[in-house]
Amino acid sequence: MGAHRYVVTGAAGFIGSHVVERLLGRGDTVTGLDNFDEFYDPRIKEANVAASLRSDRYRLIRGDIRDADLLDKLLREDQPDAIIHLAARAGVRPSIVDPMSYISVNIAGTGTLLQQAQRHGVEHLVLASSSSVYGATSTPPFSERESADRPSSPYAATKRANELAAYAHHHLYGTTVSCLRFFTVYGPRQRPEMAIHKFTRLIDAAQELPMFGDGSSLRDYTFIDDIVTGVIASADRPNGFRIYNLGTTDTVPLRRLIGLLAERLGRPALIRQLPEQGGDVPFTHADVSLARLELDYRPTTGIAQGLDAFVEWYRLTGGGLHTIDHQMRTNHLTKPAQTYVGNPMRKAG
Repeated sequence: MGAHRYVVTGAAGFIGSHVVERLLGRGDTVTGLDNFDEFYDPRIKEANVAASLRSDRYRLIRGDIRDADLLDKLLREDQPDAIIHLAARAGVRPSIVDPMSYISVNIAGTGTLLQQAQRHGVEHLVLASSSSVYGATSTPPFSERESADRPSSPYAATKRANELAAYAHHHLYGTTVSCLRFFTVYGPRQRPEMAIHKFTRLIDAAQELPMFGDGSSLRDYTFIDDIVTGVIASADRPNGFRIYNLGTTDTVPLRRLIGLLAERLGRPALIRQLPEQGGDVPFTHADVSLARLELDYRPTTGIAQGLDAFVEWYRLTGGGLHTIDHQMRTNHLTKPAQTYVGNPMRKAG
């Protein structure tokens, strides 16, 4: 398969930066878009993209998916073969506190992207969705055939709304769209507020970690390399409108996860048990048979191996902070906030 041109939104985030690296590594040309939101320290995102910015096949645009003029300019210049849309306001619990920001970014932002994609004739879209769309009433293992019409949080509702909007887009314009329901992604560069990263930091610092509920909740944790493989496969294999689960088909109890991290860090976990939180679901469990059949998606990283890789990255980078410090000393951070950063002189076409 020859090289292609991609636009990747959320390109400086946890998943996005890994996707960009994989695309560049196989010879594709990529334009990334990210607004470097302050949901967490933007310097972490700057560290995420530092290596990719050395490529002359990559440029990074600092901007917002809700900016129709920016998207118009970007897509007119780049004329991508596909858009991989990963940008979103993330997190179940924060969405309960501030639902309007999730509606604005996730629904209005995705709507703006779909509109501009149609205007510029982009023929294939890959959209990040979430296992959270299944809510608390789905039957495991979760299948894409379920209606997923009872989300448990505003975040989940916005992701399901995006899937429906994507179907309407496909129906009206014939664009191929792959919606990917990610199941609890973890690995190097994981966002600092996510459970595995947060628990690792607290255990390592001998601080109490909050455990909501009795520790029996189950999650289908999916290593970042397996997720990226699924994302790339869906970009390479457009097939009408599709929704795919990307998980491992394995489930891990919360208390066992904490124990596995404590073992790897060589420290006890000081657990503070708290009541269950609204919006949380008791379990997630992916049925990946459709992704296996149509994308040849076969996750290979179990939880033990994945946590080994995460803890090794955490120790080497201080959870990304050492990388930031090194880049500040060597002046390798991206340029100050502006519309075009990275390789602004590279011409599209």
